[in-house]
Amino acid sequence: MKFTLRQLQIFLAVARFQNISRAAQSLHMSQSAASEALLNLEQTYNVKLFDRANNRLALSAIGHTLRKEAQSLLAHCQDFEESLRDHTDIGHIKVGASFTIGNHLATRYLAGYIAQYPEADVQLDIANTPDVVARVLNFEVDIGMIEGEVQHRELELIPWREDEMVVFCAADHPLASKKTLTSKDIREAQWILREPDSGARQTLERALAGLLPDIHVYLELRHNEAIKNAVESGLGIGCLSNIVLKKNFANGDLVPLRLPRRDMRRTFYFALPRQRFHQDTVEAWMRTCRATDA
Repeated sequence: MKFTLRQLQIFLAVARFQNISRAAQSLHMSQSAASEALLNLEQTYNVKLFDRANNRLALSAIGHTLRKEAQSLLAHCQDFEESLRDHTDIGHIKVGASFTIGNHLATRYLAGYIAQYPEADVQLDIANTPDVVARVLNFEVDIGMIEGEVQHRELELIPWREDEMVVFCAADHPLASKKTLTSKDIREAQWILREPDSGARQTLERALAGLLPDIHVYLELRHNEAIKNAVESGLGIGCLSNIVLKKNFANGDLVPLRLPRRDMRRTFYFALPRQRFHQDTVEAWMRTCRATDA
């Protein structure tokens, strides 16, 4: 074997950052050492792993293929090293979660998981669904938890739990006493919604198919709390997961609005790379999530 695990780490870091300097910094080594190691790897096997342009390095076609193999091999080595060390280290996991899941659900599962792995280092990375998917595919997190169905040939989606979106308004909004919205109400309302590529927005647009061209989107915000505050201030009506709104409905500061004959249900998914090395910690995390929800 003519390559080293360090060369694989450098290759994967450069593939992630598309820049030698940033890759070297992430590995706590000099830029020249990282550049030399990568060049030696390419020359040893007479292969071009990157296409170089200006200061950026983009994976070549063979680089894309070998990246998956390198990631899998390195994961095997890391797993073997964990087995050699004290078993209290096993359980470390990086979880990527979309906003609704990360802020309102994922923290509930930590207690059960840490009870199983007392010494585990659990990192929770919260972003919108497309960003979580990107981090899963780049192996930056061990597992993703997302709010919508995403089509990607390198992504595996595992159904996890059901959810329902709810349209809502402030308690003193003119629609609050009406409770049920007509098509006319939907067209005339000022909507305060999540960004277009979010799982919440996609569910609403699917439910309102046929009315979308006539809807007035007054504001688009990335965070659920910002939307709730804007709606509570009387700026318009919103649509978020029932999970996010339960306490507000109980307190009476926000009011749910019904949309007859419109399906507002959706599914939450675990997201994993199809080409992945089996990790017991990932399976344990999914079991914990399912058991807590049961």
